[in-house]
Amino acid sequence: MRRLSHPNLDEVTLVKALSALGDPVRLAIVRMLSDGQEHQGSEVDVKVSQSTLSHHFTTLRNAGVVFIRPEGTRCWHSLRPEFEQRFPGLLAAVLDLV
Repeated sequence: MRRLSHPNLDEVTLVKALSALGDPVRLAIVRMLSDGQEHQGSEVDVKVSQSTLSHHFTTLRNAGVVFIRPEGTRCWHSLRPEFEQRFPGLLAAVLDLV
């Protein structure tokens, strides 16, 4: 089974996190994941190709926002709990503004 690397959150900057959150598709992903559950990428209701959706998930993963857990041929996505510890209230504030 493949493993995905997730960044050490001590190395994630606020600029990188805000940049990742500055896209409407990625905000839709974060909004869906904000229910605290794991979701498959196919559950995201956005009008982009699968490869573009994968790119958005990768951007969020590299910014420390999401955790991606591969399982067989599928990937499960969730918000990374440690992100809230690194940037308290950021996700809630951003989601409240959109």
